[in-house]
Amino acid sequence: MKVVCTSGVFSRRSAAGVAAAGLVLTLTACGTNSGSGGKVEGIGLVSAVDLTICTQLPYKPFVYKDGGKVVGFDADLLSLLAKDLGVEPKFLSIEWSQITSGGAFAAKKCDIGTGAMTITEERKRAIRISDPYMDATQVLFVKKSSGYRSLADLTGKKVGVQSGTTGQKYANSQAKKYGFTTVVFEDLALLTNNVKSGRVDAGINDNGVLYNFTKNNPDTAVVDEFRTGEQYGFGADRKGANGAKLLAKLNAVLAKAKSDGDYDRLYKKWFGVDRGE
Repeated sequence: MKVVCTSGVFSRRSAAGVAAAGLVLTLTACGTNSGSGGKVEGIGLVSAVDLTICTQLPYKPFVYKDGGKVVGFDADLLSLLAKDLGVEPKFLSIEWSQITSGGAFAAKKCDIGTGAMTITEERKRAIRISDPYMDATQVLFVKKSSGYRSLADLTGKKVGVQSGTTGQKYANSQAKKYGFTTVVFEDLALLTNNVKSGRVDAGINDNGVLYNFTKNNPDTAVVDEFRTGEQYGFGADRKGANGAKLLAKLNAVLAKAKSDGDYDRLYKKWFGVDRGE
């Protein structure tokens, strides 16, 4: 696949200074510098040799680090897109709100955003979102010995949620009705570890990640599902035509994966069951 290199300007920020103004680098070189922007099949990419993917790690089994490599269901699906474009997938872990607000795309940090992202009207106003690729719902997660089985059991208790997620939104909508207090954590690992340690009494998040967590942590359990009717999509820049072109390519790759069996193979690989079970 021929890659045409172009010059570009973008802002690079350290993890310690996300909110602060970053060092601006002007890129004009082409070739081995993976920071140089480029075009593949008329689609502009942040890097001439990579598909740059923003996410917030960890969100197992969708995206997480195994050794020095980012793996997971979402990672594998986007690797199919990278292969189709003739480039390599490159993952960047950033704050989730930077992806869902569109800030990461406006700053030219990445081409695609992922992390089991629920499609919502609010997010569609901020970013472009691909066709749905998976259904999901919210669930209640507890220590198995707690005795809690529903939100009705959590009056006066603390329920952990992940910042910027639909789980946080759902928990907030139920807090007054059931009399619990929400406690916000920046990522999934902090949420699950605080439930395990008993610092919070329960947690609410997506079914895929929490069922996965309980498999390796038998002292925890998913005790209720809320049937929120969610679907996941991948995000891209909303401004201009480039994000639309990239997602059109991605939608075609996803459709092909579902028709040729790749999607079902990856689903079984990461969730341990056939799709639809």
